[in-house]
Amino acid sequence: MTKKVLIPDAVSAIGEQIIIDAGYEIINGSGRQANQMMQEGHEASAVLIGTQPFTAEIMDAMPQLEVIARNGVGYDAVDVEAAHERGIKVVNTPTALTDAVAENTVAELLGIAKNLYWNSKSIYDGEWKYKKAHLGRDLSGKTIGILGFGRIGQAVAKKLRGFNVRLIAVDPKAQGNDDVSMVERDQLFEESDYILVHLPAMPATQHSIGAREFQMMKNDAVLINMARGSILVEDELVEALQQGIIGGAALDVFEEEPLPKDHPLTQFENVLLTPHIASNTVETKQRMAVDAAHDIVAVLSGNQPKFLVK
Repeated sequence: MTKKVLIPDAVSAIGEQIIIDAGYEIINGSGRQANQMMQEGHEASAVLIGTQPFTAEIMDAMPQLEVIARNGVGYDAVDVEAAHERGIKVVNTPTALTDAVAENTVAELLGIAKNLYWNSKSIYDGEWKYKKAHLGRDLSGKTIGILGFGRIGQAVAKKLRGFNVRLIAVDPKAQGNDDVSMVERDQLFEESDYILVHLPAMPATQHSIGAREFQMMKNDAVLINMARGSILVEDELVEALQQGIIGGAALDVFEEEPLPKDHPLTQFENVLLTPHIASNTVETKQRMAVDAAHDIVAVLSGNQPKFLVK
């Protein structure tokens, strides 16, 4: 009997072809809701998912499941412990999106520093003089703090080398280099003009940036979160922005996605919002699909996957 792979959301065709060429059957799902996946994946031996939650209940509805492949780096939405208890392997694609996320981080940094979105919008609103009261800022000479100096944080630092900035970072598992100085966490919040969040989503980092950290920041400093929305205390961020405790924010991720249209964060002109697009490039989508597909094939073939989540 041919093993089947459930793909609830469309992925790059190259990934599907790898699975088909290996002799497995694709189940193209109709959506990412739990009930849909449970129904459509009942006979699946593998599933290739995005950021949707994947719980023990869903796993139990797929009795033949051998591997859960995450089409991305973060796997916080997967109940990894439940998977391991059931003998199900979990894999992700940690190397596929490093450059894309790093590039997007630099884009958001420049976008918020130069106030690109609101100044661009002013043209469409017929307010050419808007720029006179809404100046941008130079990056040159500023201190940029990188909170989380793993693969992505290090790639961001490399891309910022030519901007004449001071780079500092916090990460208990990483070391600095000629361009980046490792500092204490409080020092990073106190000294940075821009703080780039690249932390993994886990219990230790959930809601780890809130009122205390905002109070430590300079009142013109900007927080940029490209990691996970759960890392921030959003209500306290809104309050810090309302009271002018910090200078602004650029956010690509949120606790609730999609972000509601009437969310308080949409009301600030010193905030840049993007809809979780850090890895949303043609090349990255292809790399993620390829890496995920290869690991699915490896597991279903009885071999060891390359990017096993332990």
